[in-house]
Amino acid sequence: MTPERRGRIVGVFTASHSPGITGFPERAEPGQRAAVERAFAEVRRRVEELAPQAVIAVSVEHFTNFFLGNLPAFAIGTAGSYLAPVTPEMGEFLDVEQHDHPGDAQLGDHLYRFALDAEFDPALVSGGLAFDENFCVPLKHIDPAARLPVVPVIVNGVNPPWPTAKRCYDFGRMIRAAVEAQSQAQRVVVLGTGGLSHWVGMPESGTVNEEFDRDFLDRMASGDRSRLTDYTQDQIDAAGNGAHEIRTWIVAAGAAGVPFETLVYEPVPAWLTGTAVAAARI
Repeated sequence: MTPERRGRIVGVFTASHSPGITGFPERAEPGQRAAVERAFAEVRRRVEELAPQAVIAVSVEHFTNFFLGNLPAFAIGTAGSYLAPVTPEMGEFLDVEQHDHPGDAQLGDHLYRFALDAEFDPALVSGGLAFDENFCVPLKHIDPAARLPVVPVIVNGVNPPWPTAKRCYDFGRMIRAAVEAQSQAQRVVVLGTGGLSHWVGMPESGTVNEEFDRDFLDRMASGDRSRLTDYTQDQIDAAGNGAHEIRTWIVAAGAAGVPFETLVYEPVPAWLTGTAVAAARI
């Protein structure tokens, strides 16, 4: 394959996906809400300018598709479309009209096969995968017309045991190598979505660990792999059971391989999370 025909990652973005961002935005302080919406608008502008042919979207799974009897560390979707969100009721909750989001089946199949050759063993999801807030919240802002074909990648960030931060970073590096090893989608954007600090179904729900969040964003801004991969479980636990979703950001960091700029960070108890949007300095 000639270098001119080789696919490449043209942009990498990360974002929180609290249901409150779309479902009950008015509960946040007006200044916080406006800042978050400006950051999403900036990502949308950049993505439109980049004109990608596909988006590899990395997020967690909230027991919408997988359950404790079968909870893969990583999964890759290879379908041609995805129901988003999973039910009309969830659509009302998220204020996202239920629709079929297009998938890039060819790129998904290539990514799955490439992952196996790279010694990863993700679950294959060739159909039936539906979205919840994981993808619906950021995509409503970034691709409101649902035009960009998506390859969904699921990382277990909801229930132990989790893949290590190092494994997640290396999975991101594998994604970059996979994109560069094909020519069907020559311009690809990676979107990592999850976290930051929050507690799900716990008495602390509504608490934000701002110190953890700002330190994590500083690590993303450093571009230093060792700082992003030396987390212990106890360190992440200090920011809530939901903070384990930062693995999606770490996958995105591995795919980017460069420092990130934080477009916004707001601790928003009304949305139950530390809320941030960031972009790789590609």
